[in-house]
Amino acid sequence: MHFGPPIDLSDLPNVTQADVRPRRPVFLGRVSTKDNQNPASSLPRQVALASERLEPGEEFTAYFWDVESGMLPPEMRGLGPQEMYDALAVPVPRNGGLQDLVDRAEQLGVTHVLAERSDRVARAMLTSLTVEHELERAGIEVVYANEPVGGTESGRLRTRRYGQVDAELYRTALMEMSTGGQIQHAVSGWNQGYPPYPYIAVVDENAPAREHGRFGMARPKKKLVPHPDPRRFNAARELCRLRREEHLKAADIIAILSSDPERYPVEGRWTHNLVEGLIANPKLSGYQVYNRKASRTRRPGHSLWNPISEWVWSPAPVHEAVVSLEEWKQAQEVTAALRSRSGRGPMQRIQAAARRVGLVVTKVSSSGSHTLYRIGNQQVVLPSPVPDTLAQQVIDDMGRTA
Repeated sequence: MHFGPPIDLSDLPNVTQADVRPRRPVFLGRVSTKDNQNPASSLPRQVALASERLEPGEEFTAYFWDVESGMLPPEMRGLGPQEMYDALAVPVPRNGGLQDLVDRAEQLGVTHVLAERSDRVARAMLTSLTVEHELERAGIEVVYANEPVGGTESGRLRTRRYGQVDAELYRTALMEMSTGGQIQHAVSGWNQGYPPYPYIAVVDENAPAREHGRFGMARPKKKLVPHPDPRRFNAARELCRLRREEHLKAADIIAILSSDPERYPVEGRWTHNLVEGLIANPKLSGYQVYNRKASRTRRPGHSLWNPISEWVWSPAPVHEAVVSLEEWKQAQEVTAALRSRSGRGPMQRIQAAARRVGLVVTKVSSSGSHTLYRIGNQQVVLPSPVPDTLAQQVIDDMGRTA
């Protein structure tokens, strides 16, 4: 229904609102992985679908796409080298990824961002909403090809939000199934991650072999066995004993191990993180343990330790043990006592560790229950009081970034 003027007013100025900016539409796409999907076929298909929302005779002025999980935030995407993208042989030019688009859209004069559907931006609803908000603040319209043309704005918005909810529900269900599979993997005794120093990981010939599936042959199940060099097993047993029975700190244990390299061999050199990591690793007790770290809670390359109550243990020992579980527990008790000895609380240990790597710890603000600290050029929020495990995580992070 049209509600126009009762007489012809077309000869008056400002009859229509003219957009002084020329239309500059760009394409936005994403493929989850280069191995389980084919970017060379998926991305051209996405371009074809998104192109249906172009004006007659219009073409994309730039192409932004990633080969990354939709669960990652924009700043963690597109970090792969250009050589990786070139090797994919995707017949679609690439001017950058999602983060590049958000950073450069206004500078490039982009007016419209066209994608196949919202989950090509992200599977997390907050991420896709944030991207849309940032672009719309710059006067850039986001258009998804699977949304209806015409109708009411509320109807279009309803379709978009339903699609974003579906994407996040899919993401959550996928994570639940993945976590369930990882738990069962550990309960069955198969190793996850890099094998600890005294072990190697070998294929379990008795594990059920899955037939070829949609994405090809599944990775073989692996179990831990002692390292071919028996000295490694003895070295791990000795460093655990030095902590458990003699209550030695990492520096003292390192000095002892380093003094006899023939007896205690190591690739490179013995370090604080290696010694403390082995002492704290429950896999040395013969059990498989999963969910010790929450890898997705921090910046890339960093992780937080989960509480022991959240760890998943195999019901019984599944590989040869370096120490008994009771001995492993005793070592953790000694470690906790060493960290709180001589009045050196968690914050004092953090400050001492910062000084060793040339950093300064500065208190920025406090809310009573939490305090914001600046450590070098990083900001860290810590509860009051600081738990020993969290303090050690901060110290470990400083060691990796120093």
